[in-house]
Amino acid sequence: MAYDDYVLNEHNKEEFPPAHTAEHLLNQTMIRLFGCERSYNAHIERKKSKMSFRLDHKPSRQDEKEIEREMQRLIDEDLPVTFDYVTKDCLPEGIALDRLPDDASETIRLVRIGDYDVCPCIGKHVRSTAQIGRFEMLGTNWDEHEHSFRVRFKIVQ
Repeated sequence: MAYDDYVLNEHNKEEFPPAHTAEHLLNQTMIRLFGCERSYNAHIERKKSKMSFRLDHKPSRQDEKEIEREMQRLIDEDLPVTFDYVTKDCLPEGIALDRLPDDASETIRLVRIGDYDVCPCIGKHVRSTAQIGRFEMLGTNWDEHEHSFRVRFKIVQ
């Protein structure tokens, strides 16, 4: 029986795999470009998605264009999407479990996108980034008080 046949943790969502995989890429892109944490609020859907990040400054229009360019570069690079199964006490360095539910299983599924990103996740993904399609940024919002940057996007296939 393959690992994918096991249910490690119950999951109450049916993701759109291309957008969900793009969520992973956008998280890592924001970390690399702005030194922030992964998104603190995300709504990933088939028609349009949004993710919010805490940043120390408002990104410029050039920054926004760079986000979109980098996302499309990663998609076009056709990076493989793979899974590793590890126990909580054998996690690779830099993998945080703070977002997992308290009742998460002892075995954790890590989703790797090439050498670009790795994080715990039980959702559905494409097999490689070229299957995502085209990343299209629909707009952004900046909340100065909260230092929150929201990215709205859609995946065009």
